[in-house]
Amino acid sequence: MLARLGDLHCIGNGGASGAAPIGLLLQQDEGRRKAAGMVNGAGLVSGLVSDAGAVLMPTIKWAGRERMDRRTFMAGCLGMPLLAQAGGAQAQAGLTKIIFPFAAGAGGDTLCRLIAQEMAPMLQRTVVVENRTGGDGLIGIKAVKGASPDGSMVLVTTGPTMYLLPMVEPTPSFDTAKDFVPVSLLARFEFALVINPAVEAADFKAFVAWLKSHPDKTSFGVPSNGTIPHFMGSKLERDLGIPLTRVPYRGSAPILNDLVGGHISFGITTLADALSQHRAKGVKIIAVASAERSPFAPDVPTLKERGIDLVADAWYGMWLPAGSPPEFASKLGAAASAALAKPEVKEKLTAIGLIPVGSDADGLTKELAANIALWQPIVKATGYKITN
Repeated sequence: MLARLGDLHCIGNGGASGAAPIGLLLQQDEGRRKAAGMVNGAGLVSGLVSDAGAVLMPTIKWAGRERMDRRTFMAGCLGMPLLAQAGGAQAQAGLTKIIFPFAAGAGGDTLCRLIAQEMAPMLQRTVVVENRTGGDGLIGIKAVKGASPDGSMVLVTTGPTMYLLPMVEPTPSFDTAKDFVPVSLLARFEFALVINPAVEAADFKAFVAWLKSHPDKTSFGVPSNGTIPHFMGSKLERDLGIPLTRVPYRGSAPILNDLVGGHISFGITTLADALSQHRAKGVKIIAVASAERSPFAPDVPTLKERGIDLVADAWYGMWLPAGSPPEFASKLGAAASAALAKPEVKEKLTAIGLIPVGSDADGLTKELAANIALWQPIVKATGYKITN
């Protein structure tokens, strides 16, 4: 509730704890005063706006002299609902939400929270992480697609969600190039071919021979349908000339459990998920799908070393909604790269199997294009489409 006219005090344009100064220029135009926006000028209604946007104490200042009359004050009051809205918008102007479209606790979520903490002081904004899960990442992606291009929402997700989903949806929900502004390639992670420890095969070549001699034991696990491991399996089937049976799971953990239990012959999972079981001799990693041997498992050869023309690492990227100012995208990308370059951040990410990168927008755009060129013919050959 506004105070009575006689209770108002002149406070100029000063600030106060928990509030922000605002002003409304009242111009004299042929005897009429009208609101003309939140700018400084000869006639100024100023005051303090709370975090909720409520005007606490309006004052009037005319060309350096403070005075109050009922007509002028009432003219200013007509604009106060607008002031309250503007104050509320101003309170939100320094908030950026990183939308991560998967559950909390995974490697990508940890990545988001680490960089959010480091980026906040660089951007001079509050940066928080929000998990918008569902639809294999579509819920979060759509949220950012439809967001205002004002820096309030940023998408961090896996590369495959941004290039595979449009390939496998019957009617694509988004166009990565048209609906988003690239910001930065953040970090890479790798995939591994993991076998049941009871399988008598010391390496990839021996395992292929074992599969050919055991046609009834060619089932393999993938974390979900429509994913990189799914299509890696399709390419292996074609290149090896061996019919394989894909078994979709909900994540890597149940795949590893079934490998240890001997229920499937092999699985394709992230390297980071399989490493602890590999080191404990619970499962055996016989190949990685990266371009070079992994720093996390330097003793394990790549698929290319074993004659399979397939490089299938994955990565996390950062995007803004289409229409976002290029200067903000550039500033955001620089802050993300600076955060990823910090030794303490690198150490925490490598501990969970992520390889920090940090690129500019061009680096992300090129990576996306290369992956589309690689996977589009493979996906198209399978004919796979999401059906639910």
